[in-house]
Amino acid sequence: MAKLGKRTTAAKAAFEGKSNLSVEDAVKLIKGAASAKFDETLEIAMNLGVDPRHADQMVRGVVTLPNGTGKTVRVAVFARGAKADEATAAGADIVGAEDLMETIQSGKIEFDRCIATPDMMPVVGRLGKILGPRNLMPNPKVGTVTMDVKAAVEAAKGGEVQFKVEKAGVIHAGIGKVSFDEGKLAENVRAFIDAVSKAKPTGAKGAYLKKVSLSSTMGPGVSVDLVSAGAQ
Repeated sequence: MAKLGKRTTAAKAAFEGKSNLSVEDAVKLIKGAASAKFDETLEIAMNLGVDPRHADQMVRGVVTLPNGTGKTVRVAVFARGAKADEATAAGADIVGAEDLMETIQSGKIEFDRCIATPDMMPVVGRLGKILGPRNLMPNPKVGTVTMDVKAAVEAAKGGEVQFKVEKAGVIHAGIGKVSFDEGKLAENVRAFIDAVSKAKPTGAKGAYLKKVSLSSTMGPGVSVDLVSAGAQ
């Protein structure tokens, strides 16, 4: 069995016996224990009472965090003509059409969010097997297939987070940096939980939000009291 390092051992000791904390106490604990040499991300994991194999139990959506994510988001846009110019002016990192499709097909994916105008979807559709598994496929349900390219690019750059439930009924997301003020992190946590709560699918039966945990990139996790988080 591998021997735990001093940092990991200290973090585990700090979290020992602690669970179902208020959002504020959980954030404070995580900030105090984070000791990596880089600015760690505050991560949230939500266990939901759904089976995403059924279409009426799929959970997906988007939320704009009140205090951003602290992450630089690289945005690619499929557009032509005036809409391509609009995307570039709004700050998109990569803009193209068939040329961008070919770049992606070659295995070069240098972006975190993909946006497309509706007329470009026949081109983008050929990339489904590449972009789909990476959760990068543009989708009108989360605002990434749109004629309002400017707003979509600015939202992606400004702290918008997409979420989609995984096979095991879990949603993961990064919702800020540990260096953020405690109050701002707590606001982000509540905004994300609220968005997932509102995305409850029609087919969900019984308890929808079963467990919410927070952690830093390199640290242990701690469960959050659902009532404190405004989830119930």
